[in-house]
Amino acid sequence: MKNEVKIQEVNPILDSRRSFLKLSGLTMVTAGLVLAGCSDNDNDDMQDNSLPGIKNGIFDLGSGDFGVLTYAYALEQLEADFYTKVVNSSNFNTTFNDTEREVLTDLYHHEVVHRDFFKAALTLALPDPGTQLLPSLAFNYGSLNFNSRNEVLATAKALEDTGVAAYNGAGKLIKSADYLLLAGKIVSVEARHASAIRSLINPNSKDFAGDDIVSASTGLDAASNPSKILPIAGGFITTKFTAKYLP
Repeated sequence: MKNEVKIQEVNPILDSRRSFLKLSGLTMVTAGLVLAGCSDNDNDDMQDNSLPGIKNGIFDLGSGDFGVLTYAYALEQLEADFYTKVVNSSNFNTTFNDTEREVLTDLYHHEVVHRDFFKAALTLALPDPGTQLLPSLAFNYGSLNFNSRNEVLATAKALEDTGVAAYNGAGKLIKSADYLLLAGKIVSVEARHASAIRSLINPNSKDFAGDDIVSASTGLDAASNPSKILPIAGGFITTKFTAKYLP
């Protein structure tokens, strides 16, 4: 059950953004139909690429559309695990105020939906009986104190900004228009997450779309290849895997 929020204490800007967060979760209902519905048509293309699976004793994400989606699944596992730990921390109700708890709880639900969607959809779309699904990953957050507001929000900011850059960077690697649509739906949600976290850290500022993530010259968000993203995410992931076929 979500925490009750006293409307008179909620900043109208944040209230509107929380409404966007809640509504954006609905996009996943239709997105789930895309991957399963298109898997049969894309099998031939996938056979030309290195599919995800154990290679030389270590799981590799593979390449092509299926490899990119497996890459996204790995990142969604990380975000889901992080927010699960946040909302289940021992002092969650006292560390964060009403607005912060509601935003963090919404993000938790979204990321769990994203993770479970990729797991179910990729399982259904496996193009070959011998192709393997990325296993459930293990994580270690080091000295991160989940009862520290500043540490949690700073880590959430880093994860959300990285997630947006990851989807933006992976878009050019996707051949299927349907898969690209799916990625576009999810990155729009991740961008709302990033904006919400930045607004919690510095309310009523321009940080929600700061120059550090949105180019002042192009008006576009940051984009990074998997080779740039995975070393960052890998700081929290203890399960070994490779991405030899992704740029």
